[in-house]
Amino acid sequence: MDSPRRDADVPASPGPRDPLDASSDAAAVVSAGGAVVGWTRGAEALLGYPPAEVTGRPAARLLTRADPARVTGVAERCRSGVGWSGLVPVRHRDGRSVLVDLRVSAAFSMGGEECFLLSAREQRPEWTAGQSVLDGFLTRAPVGMAVMDRELRYVWLNDTLEQFGGVPREQRLGRRLSELLPGLRGATIEGLMRKVLVTREPVTDYEYVGWSWSDPHRRRAYSSSFFPLVDPDDSVTGVCYLVTDVTERWHARQLLSLVNEAGTRIGTTLDVLRTAQELADFAVPRFADFVIVDLLEPVLSTGGHGTWLTDAGPAPVRPVMRRAALRTVREGSPEAVARIGDRVDFLPPPHGVDLLIRGEPILIPELDPDDHLWVTEQPARTARIREFGLHTLISVPMRARNTVLGLTTFARSVNPVPFEPDDVLLAQELVARAAVCVDNARRYTREHTAAVTLQRSLLPQALSGGTALDVASSYLPADAADGVGGDWFDVIPLSGARVGLVVGDVVGHGLTAAASMGRLRTAVQTLADMELPPDELLAHLDDLVLRLGEEEQSGAASESSTATFVGATCLYAVYDPVTRRCAMARAGHPPPVVVAPDGRVWFPEMPAGPPLGLGGMAFEATEFELPENSLLGLYTDGLIEGADRDVELGMARLRAALSAPDADLGTLCVSAVQQLVPVPQPDDIALLLARTHALGADHVVSWDVPVDPAAVGEVRAKAVNQVEAWGYDELAVTTELIVSELVTNAIRYAEPPIRLRLLRDTRLTCEVADGSSTAPRLRHARSTDEGGRGLFLVAQLAHRWGARYTGEGKVIWAEQEIPGLSGGGTAG
Repeated sequence: MDSPRRDADVPASPGPRDPLDASSDAAAVVSAGGAVVGWTRGAEALLGYPPAEVTGRPAARLLTRADPARVTGVAERCRSGVGWSGLVPVRHRDGRSVLVDLRVSAAFSMGGEECFLLSAREQRPEWTAGQSVLDGFLTRAPVGMAVMDRELRYVWLNDTLEQFGGVPREQRLGRRLSELLPGLRGATIEGLMRKVLVTREPVTDYEYVGWSWSDPHRRRAYSSSFFPLVDPDDSVTGVCYLVTDVTERWHARQLLSLVNEAGTRIGTTLDVLRTAQELADFAVPRFADFVIVDLLEPVLSTGGHGTWLTDAGPAPVRPVMRRAALRTVREGSPEAVARIGDRVDFLPPPHGVDLLIRGEPILIPELDPDDHLWVTEQPARTARIREFGLHTLISVPMRARNTVLGLTTFARSVNPVPFEPDDVLLAQELVARAAVCVDNARRYTREHTAAVTLQRSLLPQALSGGTALDVASSYLPADAADGVGGDWFDVIPLSGARVGLVVGDVVGHGLTAAASMGRLRTAVQTLADMELPPDELLAHLDDLVLRLGEEEQSGAASESSTATFVGATCLYAVYDPVTRRCAMARAGHPPPVVVAPDGRVWFPEMPAGPPLGLGGMAFEATEFELPENSLLGLYTDGLIEGADRDVELGMARLRAALSAPDADLGTLCVSAVQQLVPVPQPDDIALLLARTHALGADHVVSWDVPVDPAAVGEVRAKAVNQVEAWGYDELAVTTELIVSELVTNAIRYAEPPIRLRLLRDTRLTCEVADGSSTAPRLRHARSTDEGGRGLFLVAQLAHRWGARYTGEGKVIWAEQEIPGLSGGGTAG
């Protein structure tokens, strides 16, 4: 046999060794006649003799001082069945003397010849154990040892290995491992020993797990190493193997693996109930046979903290909890007294309510259903304990960030192994991980609910396009995991029966985006009331976003402000039912979609414009005609991006979804969203549909007004006659006064051309257009003034009044409520 190779980077002197580690000891087999019949690599490494120089020769020549009487005494002791150990000087191949701890086994038979197994390790200075520790080491060492012949039959084993296997020595000798311990483990170990016989290479640290023979309810882990035994002819005569109990190491590794796996299985969503159920699902059956998670009611609600949620002091009353999760190894969970959603107040006796706030985990290794505390305090649960054999229990309070959340209870029934203190540590770790996830989910749910509530409160509760438009909308908040976004839309009535349509999207999610959305929506409504054209409205909105952003960057805004403008997109359109023209501009927003009355679907070509908040770039408006019964769709990017993030493909899908002929507007709006977004999405979705109508000649009449004060009476009479023709006799007087004042002011202060127009839709509108861009001013005339009361009188008579500017000048308008109409019906 070749000498063992030493790698260049391996130090010549081994470091300190565990005194109980016998895996690398020198071992040899000596016959009753004193000849060496087996020589291991460990022996060669210790003394330097290769097997060819030792086997078949007297072992006495290896002794520095051979004492025949002492050798005979040791042999007789070992023949009696008792091993021997002691310090013996032996001769190294280079001539030096080596002091070794020598252990000699009890005599055994191998190949029909009486033999002894010798095991030696060099005596090192750091070894300070007394002789009593080494005495009988081979037979009583904590490391199991055995010698197998070439047929893999036991020829010798020590007491430790006998205890490990649970099979008496007498039953083992002469038999194989697979005969004594049938099954995959025995066959695998024998396969490793055959490999050692063939390759002559040792196999070390093979680990396997099995049930303990002394306690069939407990699993034990072992590590085995196998070494060949070589005879004088340099052939392998058997195998020596060592076994150590590594249960604690294996158990620690299993616990670590379980905890790591729990980190990926528990808390996959921001949902309180889902997280609680993931804890129960993970623990059964890996750790327990029955798991319940009970959470305090405030944890399950979207409200804030309750009395029970902090550790400020002892609770005044028994907690009110609800069953949040339940899992058992039995179908239907018959062990459970309460079901998911039921109110519970379970605390294992004799512990009080302080358990949840300050209590440590409770371990009951042996659950006794006859205990009077269980019988009196939990009679229903006691009956289930008896019926289903629940025999051990752990209850762990669920707390996170000084917040009390609930109680998790683990129990076993099918698994016969009782819980131990180490299991409590694992239960604590599992519950602690779940508690952080539950608290995160609770906090997120509260913020998400607040954001959704805020967002929905800021969105229009009812939409009306008057007689100009039929409108319908659909809004879907983002998936809970991504948070509420900042999408918004609105329909704004304007003067002259016109309607403003707006849709926008604030970058970001959560309360910040919702609050920012509300501020932008309010700003758009204010700017729309100023009758600004679309491009100018977006320019003012852009200035507002820039100003707010600068305030926050300079520290002028409160640090606690939840509205941080980080960008937004917007599209604003104005539709005029008289001219059937639509003017619009966009700030980085997707273009609208138009469905013509003949079913043709197209996306108007218009400048994209920069997103709001960039500044320095102008916005351009586009104007086009919409035939009556055209469909105009405004939407946010979440509708067309989809899972594939392909906007062009999304626009094609939107084109197909809106091409249904004669579909009800509300139904079409909902179905389009469902078709394009069938699953929860990471972004908000808003879709606003408007079907156009036109105001015909019977709803609109106009007259050119000469720049002559005498013309006031004539146009005033025409206006009164038209109002009476429409059937609004009760508005004749007020209309006469409004027309008189507006026309008189235009003739006196404005420039030609001057034109009077009356419109009737949900209200009666009087408009006077002129070529001047001078803004009208409401004056408060003194009692001695002869004039200056015209606009003041108009403001008193009209429902509302105002001015808007056009490319040719301005228009002063005044609206009157039509008796019998609430503002939402159709006139005439």
